[in-house]
Amino acid sequence: MPTMHLIPQDVVASYQIGEWHNATGVLQTAQPEAWGDICAMLRAFRFSTRDILAGGGRKSVIAQRIDDFLFARGWRETGFEPVIRIGTEEHKSPTHKVDCFKNRVGLEIEWNNKDPFFDRDLNNFRLLFDLRVIDVGVIVTRASFLQEIFKGLGMKIANKYGASTTHFDKLVPRLEGGGGGGCPILAFGITQACYTEEQEFDDR
Repeated sequence: MPTMHLIPQDVVASYQIGEWHNATGVLQTAQPEAWGDICAMLRAFRFSTRDILAGGGRKSVIAQRIDDFLFARGWRETGFEPVIRIGTEEHKSPTHKVDCFKNRVGLEIEWNNKDPFFDRDLNNFRLLFDLRVIDVGVIVTRASFLQEIFKGLGMKIANKYGASTTHFDKLVPRLEGGGGGGCPILAFGITQACYTEEQEFDDR
């Protein structure tokens, strides 16, 4: 269970939350600036019917909105190129890019990808933590029970957000099974408390 007293109550009220290896404590004590950015983003975030109905592409408008909020505060999409040395030979072993990175904190946004993307994210966090590149990983996904909203918008939308896509109930077993290794990880599932009929997102 997450250390709820360390998480602002208005955030607790709007998200499913899972914590592994004291991630909240690490963020609050070792990375307070990044933690403040994350809390500000979670407080401000809203998604609308129009966002759900919008077409996909490389990145959904919902994921892009989170990116834009954090990028305005100095976060960046970041890739890493660890080097393995065998004698005098060097072999690069590039990692997958992290959606948002700042001050040794990595944050991935999984609104509606295929669920194996969780495995990729957790493997990446585990490797970067073992290499002492990140202190903590954060994943923002959607609460599984948002499916009721999608069903209300028609079967085409409900099928688009199917059982094999990224949602909170698909993430938890992977984390409980040790998918993130020793990396402290904090997961947030977006709930209906963030849903509005009208688009609303305060990026101040």
